[in-house]
Amino acid sequence: MMQIRLVLVDDHDIVRTGLKTYLDTQPDMQVVAEASSGEEAILLARQERPDVMIMDIAMEGMNGLEATRRIKMISPECRVLALTVHADKQHFFEMLAAGAEGYVTKQAAAEDLVDAIRTISEGHVYLQPALARWLLDDHRDLAAQLSSQVQSGQKTAQNHKDLEVLTERELQVLELVADGYSNKEIGAMLGISPKTVARHRERIMRKLDLHSCVELVKFAIRTGLITVDSK
Repeated sequence: MMQIRLVLVDDHDIVRTGLKTYLDTQPDMQVVAEASSGEEAILLARQERPDVMIMDIAMEGMNGLEATRRIKMISPECRVLALTVHADKQHFFEMLAAGAEGYVTKQAAAEDLVDAIRTISEGHVYLQPALARWLLDDHRDLAAQLSSQVQSGQKTAQNHKDLEVLTERELQVLELVADGYSNKEIGAMLGISPKTVARHRERIMRKLDLHSCVELVKFAIRTGLITVDSK
């Protein structure tokens, strides 16, 4: 069985000890290192190349938000899961914009944390259900704005121009990524390898100047590549 290699980042020793004790009981997980600051987390991202980094937000020195931004620049394949006491929109959207693939509060059940780790390690995004409504509401507001703009004849030309920079294959990958499919699933659908899918994703993000999965989904909605049910 392939193990998910984890790095724990939290400035409280007792929190890291509790997490390590629990996560090491999971047959498919292994805590390979721990960090008590954002600076240490960046060093471990380079040294350990973990599959998932569990990141606290509020830490002395460099906080989890800035650490996530830097880690995604130097090691984009490292998945970041925010595990925090903050259950507010500001921290939620800031962490997702920084590149985190998941967000769970410390008040969540232990089973939710395990589910989140497994989900993002497979290339998906995990948002604690109680908080995910914020992203859905944001997308619904955007969809309503776009509907109004299209009806008034606005933005259509710009939407087409944005999509023109992508190849046909990149458009296919973008649509499937925005729909929540993993690299492995996309590869199976398109008859290409997961590594090829990852390279397409990197080129898409670079061409469109996008820096997180959330930005990518919003772009897909804005251009009409995917739709969001606003009911």
